[in-house]
Amino acid sequence: MNVRDFQTQLIHYAHSIGIDKIGFARATPFPDLKQRLLVQQQLGFASGFEEPDIEKRTEPELLLEHAQSIISIAIAYPSKMKDAPQSKRGARRGIFARASWGMDYHTVLREKLAQLEAFILIHVPDAKLKSMVDTGELSDRAVAERAGIGWSAKNCSIITPEFGSYVYLGEMLTTLPFEPSVPMEDECGDCRLCLDVCPTGALIEGGQLNAQRCIAFLTQTKTMIPQEFRAKIGNRIYGCDTCQTVCPKNKGKHTAHQQAFTPDPELVKPLLLPLVEHTNRTFKETYGHMSGAWRGKNPIQRNALIALVHFKEREAIPKFISILHEDPRPVMRGTAAWALGELESDEGTSALKLRLENEEDATVRSEIQLALTKGEN
Repeated sequence: MNVRDFQTQLIHYAHSIGIDKIGFARATPFPDLKQRLLVQQQLGFASGFEEPDIEKRTEPELLLEHAQSIISIAIAYPSKMKDAPQSKRGARRGIFARASWGMDYHTVLREKLAQLEAFILIHVPDAKLKSMVDTGELSDRAVAERAGIGWSAKNCSIITPEFGSYVYLGEMLTTLPFEPSVPMEDECGDCRLCLDVCPTGALIEGGQLNAQRCIAFLTQTKTMIPQEFRAKIGNRIYGCDTCQTVCPKNKGKHTAHQQAFTPDPELVKPLLLPLVEHTNRTFKETYGHMSGAWRGKNPIQRNALIALVHFKEREAIPKFISILHEDPRPVMRGTAAWALGELESDEGTSALKLRLENEEDATVRSEIQLALTKGEN
């Protein structure tokens, strides 16, 4: 088999099944990435969601014996939605980041990679392959950068000339010796808009992110969001798009051809108070197909309480009081206590004092005491 001819066939096939970009890279180690990951680890900047073994993240042959090439794919997602509902008093809405619009991208990209694998094995039955999307060991961005999909930007995204940074990435390790693509030149230049506008200062410098401060990370945690970040969450209930929306390279970039990612406005910009009412079952039925549902309802509902405070939604005070007294989850009770302190009302203060007499969780007690102190100032 002529590998070069087959590579051309594979590229045509990839485009025919809806893959927007495909590139090829050598499966050699990633020494620069290894150093960056070690620094991230030493500084405590990692999110904890990554593969903890840095060797596996930077040594492809540890994942697939005799690996020679890595195929990188990118699929574009939309940056705009039609008929976005308006948030208004008594009907406040949160927002899921664009990376959670439509079908869970893990499902879509895994399906595309499975189709690529099948195509390869028809032509090269003895090929060894290993695919991954996001949760795999390799760094999707490092592979995409090497494979010429785009350049690694200061906001820690891959930016493509065609779609900006609004792309999902996946890759496949293979024992086939494909011709490597040419990496792109970095086009960020002197621009530092993403660094300057990051709400929490999570972007330390170009290409370095302190995930512990990143709103996208914070909205996915299951514990209390630290006090210093709560006011910065805004109405985000999953993820954060700020460093993408301010990027000049994303200006005018909107692709709607991937039907799987067409957003349902009522789901990606949901009413906050009804969102808090979901049970595990109804949340899964409603949002389970979206990538933003992967951590379950608890973080989303906690974020919804913070968003209601962002809007100074006093109509939500009875709901905060109900959660404070009745919700079995300490994080929800603690967040409700903070919310009542922020909105300051006589009924809220009375509820906080009453709950303090019976609250056994130390973190919730601390939140109640802080909220009462705020009311006294």
